[in-house]
Amino acid sequence: MLRALAVDDERPSLEELVYLLNADPRIGSAEGAGDATEALRRINRALESGPAGPEAIDVVFLDINMPGLDGLDLARLLTGFAKPPLVVFVTAHEDFAVQAFDLKAVDYVLKPVRKERLGEAVRRAAELIETGPRIPVHEPDPDHIPVELGGVTRFVSVDDITHVEAQGDYARLHTDKGSHLVRIPLSTLEERWRSRGFVRIHRRHLVALRHIGELRLDAGTVSVLVGTEELQVSRRHARELRDLLMRRP
Repeated sequence: MLRALAVDDERPSLEELVYLLNADPRIGSAEGAGDATEALRRINRALESGPAGPEAIDVVFLDINMPGLDGLDLARLLTGFAKPPLVVFVTAHEDFAVQAFDLKAVDYVLKPVRKERLGEAVRRAAELIETGPRIPVHEPDPDHIPVELGGVTRFVSVDDITHVEAQGDYARLHTDKGSHLVRIPLSTLEERWRSRGFVRIHRRHLVALRHIGELRLDAGTVSVLVGTEELQVSRRHARELRDLLMRRP
């Protein structure tokens, strides 16, 4: 039976979240806090009480966009504790999923909150607490990237990504099974995935070397075949790409 704390500065949202949590049979108790500062005081009491104490909290359901100390700030503070509660973000903003999982969040639930989706987050938290220990489970997973699909957070394997296309402040991740839009600049993914064999071939494209099937030269232009898609290679990146492909095992 989980002991939960819901944190949201909007009273109607907070009351609804507490109601939904208390209706879940895996939740032993759920209480609310109207801002991150109040929540931090409550969590401090829980930590002083100990994991078996009457003030203990197992999981915090945390809004992001709050005045003053926001949800991401609070989550960063919690990472400094020896045995912090688990964190599930509950927010109307899908833009912060990457930061949330970098902060070791269990789940990322979008508002308006659906009972079934919240139940999935509770299930994940319950399983982590039951299986423990927490620290190895919560370490950021460099092999996957979270994406939102219809209000459900899924994890796409980086190895399955064939190439990435810049779309303004967003990036579209392409796999053999489809594509996913995430709000991460292409330059950030280039830096993050350089050691995993991704290379910039154009100002709009980042490609996984292992997924390049052909290098094509035609009348002075260079392109690569990735799956069934042909992508142009800019002049400034052509030489580096050829060198990398020649050295590829």
